[in-house]
Amino acid sequence: MEADRERGRVLRKKRELAYEGTILKVYRDLVVANGREESWDFIHHDGAAAVVPVLPDGGILMVRQYRNALDRFTLELPAGKVDSPEEPRVLCAFRELSEETGMRAESPEALEFLLRIDTTVAFCDEEIDIFVAQNLLPGEQHLDPDEVIDVQTYELSELLARIERGEIRDAKTVAGLTAYALKQSRSNRT
Repeated sequence: MEADRERGRVLRKKRELAYEGTILKVYRDLVVANGREESWDFIHHDGAAAVVPVLPDGGILMVRQYRNALDRFTLELPAGKVDSPEEPRVLCAFRELSEETGMRAESPEALEFLLRIDTTVAFCDEEIDIFVAQNLLPGEQHLDPDEVIDVQTYELSELLARIERGEIRDAKTVAGLTAYALKQSRSNRT
């Protein structure tokens, strides 16, 4: 214990499931941090995927949907959780693109990996892989019974301005659009 405190180490001694919901599990961890025993909350999430859907003219499809946690509608990239921890996130992204927007990629392999984000590192292990989808094909929107989603098209510059003004604050959307803009900027320079 003394050596742990000297090095500023952290050691998890115990983890107990406190609550299990439909999309997450909440644990109570007993942790030794800097020589002191503390109780920390931890939320486990199986993971998710999101897509930056790019139309031939460069427009980006976005979904406007109600978010109960915020009690308001938000403008986001199409996204969703994996069906199981083993589901490849590219398959999740492929499915969510079609379900939420009614547009689809030719195949999961047509999606280009953009980045992975850790959404809330202080207390949650959720990771979201974000992909880019181009050469979209028309399909049909298949919303879950509890989803209320409107699909809208925006120019990248408009979305970046909305981020800058604080109108888009969803982490996956901010990260995905910013990373896509950086990628576009680099390809325009070459």
